[in-house]
Parts: sequence; structure tokens; C-alpha cells
Amino acid sequence: MAAVSWSRHKRNSKSNQIILFSLQTMTPFKLLSSFILLIVTVGYCFADGDHEMEEFLKREYSLTKPYQAVGSLSSSHWELMGDAMVTTEQVRLTPDMQSRQGAVWSRLPCHLNDWEMQVHFKIHGKGKKNLNGDGLAIWYTKERMQKGPVFGNEDNFTGLGLFVDTYPNEEKQLEAQKKRYTPSTQRVFPFVLAMVGNGTISYDHERDGRPTELGGCNAMVRNLKHDTFLFIRYVRRRLTVMIDIDGQHEWRDCLDLPGVRLPKGFYFGATAITGDLSDNHDIISLKLYQLTVLRTKQEEEEQEEEITIPSVDNIELLRLGRTEEGMSGLAVFFTVLFSMLGCIFLVVVGLLLYGHWNESRRKRFY
Repeated sequence: MAAVSWSRHKRNSKSNQIILFSLQTMTPFKLLSSFILLIVTVGYCFADGDHEMEEFLKREYSLTKPYQAVGSLSSSHWELMGDAMVTTEQVRLTPDMQSRQGAVWSRLPCHLNDWEMQVHFKIHGKGKKNLNGDGLAIWYTKERMQKGPVFGNEDNFTGLGLFVDTYPNEEKQLEAQKKRYTPSTQRVFPFVLAMVGNGTISYDHERDGRPTELGGCNAMVRNLKHDTFLFIRYVRRRLTVMIDIDGQHEWRDCLDLPGVRLPKGFYFGATAITGDLSDNHDIISLKLYQLTVLRTKQEEEEQEEEITIPSVDNIELLRLGRTEEGMSGLAVFFTVLFSMLGCIFLVVVGLLLYGHWNESRRKRFY
């Protein structure tokens, strides 16, 4: 600690000497400009300080080695379901075997306003690319311990689901129909996507969740030798998802969406499922952090409003925009073509009308 403090003091002394020298050599105009810039920068820093956060690990909502809090006892914080099993190194949701599904669910409902979850996971198996399946999911839902077809959880769930989908169902169906994706709409699998359900929305397996997705990103996470992580943050009704899968210890953006309204008192869980194809789906850790966020008065008033049903602001506009963005190349070509033909038609009609008017005008003079 002494060495660190000394080096920091030395750097500060040098910095002070540089600043004094710079001030002495500056013209009055440059000095005034620098002073204004400094005021603006300081003001920006103080404004940004409102968004500073402190995080605290909540062990009762976290799943870590040696997994002592996992079990069937009522005192356990986490409960296994289906084919899931605990080893010394991970909680294995499914083995690399066909027709298996497993889960681990928190027994305690989470009543935090703002939180952040870091998921350390591993997906691996003997199957080659696109001959593996089906993936795993991280949940924050009203329901818990329910088997079902959505990555091992029930359909029409209430809450948030984050899916690591490893098998392209829609692509395989298109191939069977001798059709193909356009470059603008094709996904690269594995693919990470998020969905918010209100208890009535069904997950579309045939289309890999496209109709209800909030956004996502490709994530090549299978059979990697280094660790892979997911980062889920919910703060100020904003959902942020990032991934760290390249072994560089750097987060990469995957999804950032404001206006996500999630009720308090839901349960965290992780599930996985295999079908004709399989993989090992492992959870190494789930670490939940409580975020202490400085809020304005308006934000505090909004926070006091109780949310009972999960929802996303402007969801229809979001999906409409994604549909337009996902327009195929052929559709774009015909849109441009017909627009050009329409313009040419209007120009020709305009020229004909002008010629007719001009001819009529000449006849009046004769």
C-alpha cells in the first residue's frame, strides 16, 4: 500500500508541475478558453454523478461454489428440478444426452429495485455445429419450478427471459422448404435474445422467438476453453445485456433497452433443455448485486408507482421498426424499382399535360 501511495503522490506532483508550467505559458485568451472548458467538464462530471452506482453482492440470491445453498431442504436458497445435478465444479442443468431438461430456481423472491446479475456458464458437447441443442435460459419470473418447452420452463411466462439459443429452428425449416434467409435477416447461432412476457405471450419456437424478441446478438459460446459470461442489468427501468465470451475480460454490448417494467417479488432461475440433439448446459455461478442508485425527485416518484404486470414501453413501435429494418433485399429492390417507375410515370404525365396546355395556348393566339 505504501508503494502504491508513493507512486500516486509522485504522479500527482509531476502533474501539478506540468499544470503550473502550462498556466504560465498560456495567453489570456487561451487561459479563459481553458477555464470555460474546465467549468463545462466539471459540470458534466457532477451531472453524470447522479448516475453513479454502488453495488453489493446479495449472497441469498447468488449461486456460487461450493453450492452449499443448493438442495431440497427448506433452509436452502436454491432448488434443483428435473435432470439438474450439482458437482464440485458446476450445476449441470442437462447432460449431453437426448430429451433431458433441468433447472435451478431461487427459493427467495427478489424485492430489489435495481439489480445486476453476472452469469458464469458453459455450453459444450460432442455435437458439431448446428448438430447440438437446444440452449439455456436465465429467468426473472413470477412462476418457478415449472417444466415446459421454453428452454425447460413453461410457456406464457410472466417476467423476463434471456435465452442462449444454440439451434436455428427457423433456418432448418427454411432449408427443408428450399428457401433461404436474406443477408439482412439471417442470424448467426448461437444467439442471445431477451423477451418480456405478461402471462399471455407465447414463445415462438418455429421462428426462434423472433416475433417477441426485444433484441439480441450472436454469441459463439460452444466448446470454448476459456470462461464465458452474461451480464444482465436492470436499473431505472432500463434493461442492459452484455456478453464476455472472447477470453479478453471485456464486456461486449448485446442489448440496451429503456422502458422495461418488471415487478418486484419475482424469482431468479436457470433452465436448459435437449431434444433429438443435446449439449452439456452448465451454470458455474449466478452472482446478483444490489445497485444503489442516486435518483432525482421525479425518478423517485416514478419508482413509487407499483408495477404488477411486466411490460415494455412502445413495444409495438420497437417491433415495427425491427420489421422495417429486416426488409429483405428483394423487397428493397422492388420498393426502389416501383418508386422509380412511379416517379417516371408522374414526370411523363406532367410533360404530356404541359404539352397539351402549351398547344392550347398557341391555338388561342391564332
